[in-house]
This record gives sequence, C-alpha cells and structure tokens, in this order.
Amino acid sequence: MSKPSQTVHRSKCPLASSLDLFGDKWTLLVVRDLMYFGECSFKDLQNSAENIPTNTLSERLKRLENLEVISKTPYQTRPVRYQYTLTKKGLGLLPALKAITLWGQENIDSTIEIVSNINGVETLTRPVSVDVSLL
Repeated sequence: MSKPSQTVHRSKCPLASSLDLFGDKWTLLVVRDLMYFGECSFKDLQNSAENIPTNTLSERLKRLENLEVISKTPYQTRPVRYQYTLTKKGLGLLPALKAITLWGQENIDSTIEIVSNINGVETLTRPVSVDVSLL
C-alpha cells in the first residue's frame, strides 16, 4: 500500500524522508506548542519564546495542514482567523518529540527540565493539552 506524499524525497529511507518534512528548525516547535497548549491561533504560535518569523510560521502551518498533521478551524469571520490543532497524525509525533526533549535535557546544560523521572516514574513538569499516556 503506498502512502500519499506531496514532497519529493531524497531517498526511500524513512528517517531521511521524515527529515524532508520536519527537519528544519521551526516545524517541530509549532507541533510542540500545539501539544502543550492545545488549540492555538496564529498569534498564539507567533508569541512562542523562539520568535518564529510570521512568513515562516505561515509557510509551516500550510505545510503541516497539507500533510494532515494539523487542522484549522475558523474562529472569526471578518477577517477570517483560524485555530490550529494537532490531528491524530500529528499526535503520532509526540513520542519523537519526547525522545528529542529527553536527549536535550540530558545533553545540553542550558535547557530546562520538562520531563522528570522520579523513582522510575516519568512526569511532565508543565501541563500539556494531550493525553499524557500518548507520550
């Protein structure tokens, strides 16, 4: 069964093909914010600590929507403004985000702790909008 794709990939390797979609410095941060905060407007996403440029944010939101990683619903008609949420496909990225987060916590001194492990039990140090069992 073939998988739909709107991007030409440089190889058939799943990692390389995934990096073709998510390998820039902004895309997974948009997914991260939707994971932590749930439904977000463009302005909410623009106000993240990393200060994503507006043109870059617009392009990443369109790409993620085309990939069916996020969905958008209008919350205002004049002018039309949207709220963005993760789809089931987007939620599938959460284990990867968790693994990258844990690696950063363990290997980069200047990072904050987001996932703590006390007596073998992992807990999140900040609230998330998704079912934690998915992590």
